[in-house]
Amino acid sequence: MIKSFNTYLFRKKGNVWDIAIYVPQTEAEPFINNGNKRVICTISSIFTFHAGLMPLGNGDSFITINSEIHKKLKLEVDDTLLISLEKDDSTYGMPLPKELQTAWELDPEGQDVFHTLTKGKQRSLIYQIGKPKSSEIRIQKALTVLEYLKSVNGNLNFKELNEAHKLANKK
Repeated sequence: MIKSFNTYLFRKKGNVWDIAIYVPQTEAEPFINNGNKRVICTISSIFTFHAGLMPLGNGDSFITINSEIHKKLKLEVDDTLLISLEKDDSTYGMPLPKELQTAWELDPEGQDVFHTLTKGKQRSLIYQIGKPKSSEIRIQKALTVLEYLKSVNGNLNFKELNEAHKLANKK
């Protein structure tokens, strides 16, 4: 099922995100079940991304827009836009980089530790690994993540992980 509707961007005060897409309760309800609020969002039929429906507290929801999307599409607060939502039933709520799949094949123990993390932490790491344009850098990131996770028994600390990436880059 795909639902399309007109909505707007608003400023969401928070520590991480500041621009969001407003999603009325009537449009969000069909996509929220059993704690899974993951959707595939398409903006104006031109840009598609994986996202989560976040509660506003009054029954309505929002979808955060990162600065990359914001700049790429030249979006501004109060812009009206057409969005389409589709349920995201993928395993991780986003595409899995082939380099991470390869790293799992090389390091099954690292894969096991990765899967002890919460879904949100898994998505954060998948995003981090998949972000670089170079496949070589993605595989290096994937291997560093798995080595780090094994060394801390899955007790992920993003600052420590960033340091592990810096050390790996110096090698």
